[in-house]
Formats: sequence, C-alpha cells, structure tokens
Amino acid sequence: MKPIQHRRCTLRDVAKAADVSLSTASNALNGVGRVNAETRERVLRVATEIGFRPNALARSLLSRRSLTIGIITDDTYGRLTLPISSGVSEILVDHGVSAFLCATSGDKRLAELHLQALLDKQVDGIILTATRLDVDPPIDLTALNIPVVYAFAAGPPHSTSFVPDDAHGAMLAIACLEEAGCRDILHITGPETWLAARHRAAAYRARCRPASPVMFGEWSEEWGHAAIEQVLATREKLPDGIFCGSDEIARGALDGLRDHGISVPDDVSVVGFDNWEVVSRQTRPPLTTIDMELKEIGHRAGLAMLQLTRNEPVDKGIIRLPCSLVRRESVARRPDDGPILLRSRD
Repeated sequence: MKPIQHRRCTLRDVAKAADVSLSTASNALNGVGRVNAETRERVLRVATEIGFRPNALARSLLSRRSLTIGIITDDTYGRLTLPISSGVSEILVDHGVSAFLCATSGDKRLAELHLQALLDKQVDGIILTATRLDVDPPIDLTALNIPVVYAFAAGPPHSTSFVPDDAHGAMLAIACLEEAGCRDILHITGPETWLAARHRAAAYRARCRPASPVMFGEWSEEWGHAAIEQVLATREKLPDGIFCGSDEIARGALDGLRDHGISVPDDVSVVGFDNWEVVSRQTRPPLTTIDMELKEIGHRAGLAMLQLTRNEPVDKGIIRLPCSLVRRESVARRPDDGPILLRSRD
C-alpha cells in the first residue's frame, strides 16, 4: 500500500483553488493592495478550507517584524508570571505573534544573558514582569530601541505599566466583611516594607478608621497562626472579621482559630488576598479572597505591546486595574448578599 503523502498547502494552491493570480491571493491574505471585498472573502474562505497556513518567515519579512516578543520575569515559581503570560499569549496568538518566556530568578547576570539572546532573535518587544512593585527590575530596559511594557512591575514614568489596584482589592475585602455584618475588623498582613502591604493597610484604615491597628508581619502561614495567638492573648474581645493580606496568612489564621475552637464563619469571617487557588480552595473552610486578575493584566500588556509594535499610541504611566472578590465559605453570608461593586482608582 502506498503511504499517504502529507504536503503543506502553499500560496500557489490557494491561488489556483480561488481562481486568482498569485499576487492577488497574496494581497488578499495579507490585507494589502487593491483587492475587492468579494475576491478577498473568497480567497480567505478557500485558504481556510484547504488548510493553508502562512509561512511565518515570509510574513515577518513582509511586515519587517519577527512576530515574536520576549517576557522577562524574576518570578522563580511562576505563581504571578504564569497567569500573566497566559493572558499575554491569548492576545498575541490571534495575531500570529509568539512569546519567549525567560526567568531570571533575580540574577542580574542571567537577566543580561536572556536580554541579549532575545535581542539576537530580533524580538519585536519585551514585557517585563516582577514579584513586587517597589523593587527595581534586575535589568535596565530604558535604552532599548524596541517597545517595552511592564506587567506587575512599575517602569519609568515614560513607559506603560499595568499593576493590580491593591487599594481597590482591600476595599472589596472590607466591604465584603461589612456586608456580612462585621463591625470589628482586624487586618493581618505582610512586611510594612512592601508597597503592596502599605497600600492595602492604608485602604483598610480609610474604610474602617484612621487609628485602626494593622498587624504587619511576614507573607507566611506561620505568621497568620502567630498573629491569632497574639490577638487571643492581648484582646478582650475577638474581632468578628479578619482581612488577611495574603491567602497564606489567611490559611495560618484559619488554622489558629480552629486550634482554639473558634468557628469560621460562625464566630469570625475571614477574607484573604491573591486567590492563589492551591491555597484558597484547600483551606478549611474554603477561603473568600481577592483576585488580582493577573490574566487581565496579561491581556492589557499584550494589547499594549501589539499597539506599540504597530506604532499606535498607548497610555503612559502606571495603570491600576481593578481586582475582584471570589466568594467561598469563610465569610458569613446573608440572604440578600449581592455583588460588591467598587470602582478602581483608574
């Protein structure tokens, strides 16, 4: 039996099937030249029917672009970068653009090597992501002659940066607890040296009262557990609501409350921050938390990169994107609970 031969469909095949010249088929597929709408539609339909896929190299030569971008990150574990990169890719793939993901682990030398490799590949632009907003990136990208977009990282003033609105997320958390009937709300969070922790704490104080104490500590379960021990040892009255600055802190707090026979959410309602699902879904009870919408940050960064590579205008500065509330079982719910709507600052 003669083996089946698999051959890639060519532009010539499209032209023949659509009964047009080679140049007309090329112009129709690339959206250039003078091709009437009926012919363009027929060529596109035929190309789809016969399984024609444009040659990436030919397209890049035609557009004078490599149709690739680089993503540089210092996120060792990918907890932040992977959903951001997924959002970027979802935008780029429909435009035939691919992304190279390069992890630096905060190593400046490794970052330089990755950057040089990306430049050697003639990428059309670079998206830089980080793990916090108040630390300089491991590499300076300001002198590059290709577009640079920052996602979950704050670039220089003339650049475009997309970050979560931490204050908006904190307001959502407090509003959720208040609507559950909580009136004495405690805030347990990470190190005060972190900008995100300070933004969330400031929003908490603004929503509750300026003198409200904030328990700063570490981004860890151990700190969440220790904070509960401190609260029970120093306060006469247990708070009826606890807003934690991260899901890890919240899981530690839930364990500490359970160790003392305190029921969540019957005695205390708890809200976390991050919606890190490997934590928030596995807590007992499952954790109501704030989602930073990392994939949407990726979407916006990808769209901005496409616009920049086409020489289209893009807003500059730090663009704060709204968070969302994910309801689970750690907050007492009233029958009339509805959606919590708070506008982001941008």
